[in-house]
Amino acid sequence: MRVPKRVKMVEVGPRDGLQNEQAIVPTEVKVELINRLSATGLSVIESTSFVSPKWVPQMADNAQVMAGITRRPGVSYPVLVPGMQGFEAAVAAGARELAVFTAASEAFCQHNINCSIAQSLERFAPVMEAAHQRTIKVRGYVSCVLGCPYQGEVPLETVADVSQRLLELGCYEISLGDTIGRGTPAKAQAMVKAVAARVPRRRLAVHFHDTYGQALANILAVLELGISVVDSSVAGLGGCPYAKGATGNVASEDLLCMLNGLGIETGVDLTRLIAAGLYISSYLGRPTGSKVARALGQEMTLENT
Repeated sequence: MRVPKRVKMVEVGPRDGLQNEQAIVPTEVKVELINRLSATGLSVIESTSFVSPKWVPQMADNAQVMAGITRRPGVSYPVLVPGMQGFEAAVAAGARELAVFTAASEAFCQHNINCSIAQSLERFAPVMEAAHQRTIKVRGYVSCVLGCPYQGEVPLETVADVSQRLLELGCYEISLGDTIGRGTPAKAQAMVKAVAARVPRRRLAVHFHDTYGQALANILAVLELGISVVDSSVAGLGGCPYAKGATGNVASEDLLCMLNGLGIETGVDLTRLIAAGLYISSYLGRPTGSKVARALGQEMTLENT
């Protein structure tokens, strides 16, 4: 089995995970979660988003979260922005890395950000230019790379085209998202191969939801193709407000356990990661979504973390 020697885990729980929660999570809980995640050895923790609170009320405290976290050297805390208004607010709050998002599905784009794919890319152009002038890194997300809740199948050529456009705009990394979690290993490999024909593999990341229980299998399949950046969410938090039935992202704890078993370096401490997941799960009042944490968590308590 040919897999990378090292994988960068991109933790998306504080943003992509918590944004799907119906009850507002207090700022201090979000800050504590991010601080706990910072202590695990993770190098990237997506912390919040600067979108309109009308659309995502859970993220209305974005500036307070950025002001409250303890930033560790060597750890990046990117935030999501939809356009220039979000960009300016994010920079004012001290963000040093950003993410922009679009989809490979026209229908999903219209439901999610109320514009076409082409229009979404046009919105990013001034963001990319302003970020470049301030030496701020920008990551790009492409949703629905393996299917859309509105249009069904998504042509791989469209996924590759949108990914290439984001690269040309200046995104340093493109995250390919299976938003509804319908991907299977063979389909995941075919998708990555299609995109890799247009975008260097070292610039690609994957973002699998675990709706059908295929996320870890899909990740392993694309690791074999040389992908070495994987998004995940502590405790399996998440879903998608614009994709009915889509459950959470692959749990960070489960991903790390698999990577450890493969002998792949990450620099992340599993015990501390489990503890962070148990913390937020305890606040939310439900069991963790991580199978590894459920298996090992009975041997741990929040008191000894």
